[in-house]
Amino acid sequence: MNRPTARVLALLEILQAGGTRTVADLADRLGVDERTVRRYVGHLVDLDVPVRSVRGRYGGYRLAPGYRMPPLMLTDEEALAVLLGLVAGRRAGLVTTSVAAAESAAAKVRRVLPEALGRRLDALLATADFTTPSRPVVVPETDVLLVLAEAARDRRPVAIGYTAWKGRRSERTVCPYGIVAHSGRWYVTGADSASGEVRMFRLDRIESATVLPGSFEVPTGFDPAARVLSGLAGVPYSHEVSLRVHGTVEQVRHRLPPGLATVTELASGPARDTASGTDADTASGTDSAAAGDAARTAGPPPPAASGAEEGGGWVRVRLRAERLEWVPSVLAWLDLPFVIEYPDALRGHVRALARRLADCADAVPGTADGEAPAGTDTAHSGSSPT
Repeated sequence: MNRPTARVLALLEILQAGGTRTVADLADRLGVDERTVRRYVGHLVDLDVPVRSVRGRYGGYRLAPGYRMPPLMLTDEEALAVLLGLVAGRRAGLVTTSVAAAESAAAKVRRVLPEALGRRLDALLATADFTTPSRPVVVPETDVLLVLAEAARDRRPVAIGYTAWKGRRSERTVCPYGIVAHSGRWYVTGADSASGEVRMFRLDRIESATVLPGSFEVPTGFDPAARVLSGLAGVPYSHEVSLRVHGTVEQVRHRLPPGLATVTELASGPARDTASGTDADTASGTDSAAAGDAARTAGPPPPAASGAEEGGGWVRVRLRAERLEWVPSVLAWLDLPFVIEYPDALRGHVRALARRLADCADAVPGTADGEAPAGTDTAHSGSSPT
């Protein structure tokens, strides 16, 4: 940085990192004396850059809060990080702005880059592909997101106007425990005044958010991301599925995609309470119709499979699905003994998958529609020759 202009820009870059910088620190980093630092600060003030002078023992210079900076000076790696972050964030649904805003931001960064670096990044963006498909993005209001994030950090309740998925609008107070981005959607989870329970809300359905006086405490060990995933697993669908699986909670959760199902540990195995006619550990606090279905459909424990541990316990797995056809493949992936509690229709799908797998396992290479493979003596494939 032998040229004064380069040093002035370097001074701006240091100040825009935030905080107050002493004159001695700035002089050391720029390789000039303190008098020259003050002259460079004057140059920035002449350019309408709001540099503030802080007096006192730990005084120095800083930029005024909220100042919109001129084009940033980025290294090659920083420019790559910014552009790829915008592209990847937009594809993953993490960018809380419109597609047009994200593309405009990327274009502005691109315009201020040196020509050589810009060409290289253009080549990367033109040739790079993603194995993960782009997700449809539902963009929340930026102000709503920022208000809720600040309230979650400061432990302040928030009054929100919310429209549920069926179109019903309500006013409620939420104590936001955390903000979670999942699969192209943003959620806030926390204590809800209307239900008295911990709930989650989609941010794009929140019309207004106003911070209220007061404070709250987040329950010890509360995990916002885990709460959102379990909440999504409980969203109503066409079919409700309940299973008992022979294994541990950790085993089952490890083999199921997050947000697909809820897994709870059972105190006993799959045997029914013959005295009451219902499952012993579901008779209390369970919908009577569901308990009845479980009692009718639960059978004896299946034989142990390769994935089960001898003497292990049972867990209940509940999930919801628009179609039952894909559930048997999930059960096959679990590779653990299971009992179907409900619905009965799932049993037919499991048997159908088992038959298809058995047919494929018995198929011989080179055959088609039962035709014997080439080179096989058909005289020996049926009855003995006469």
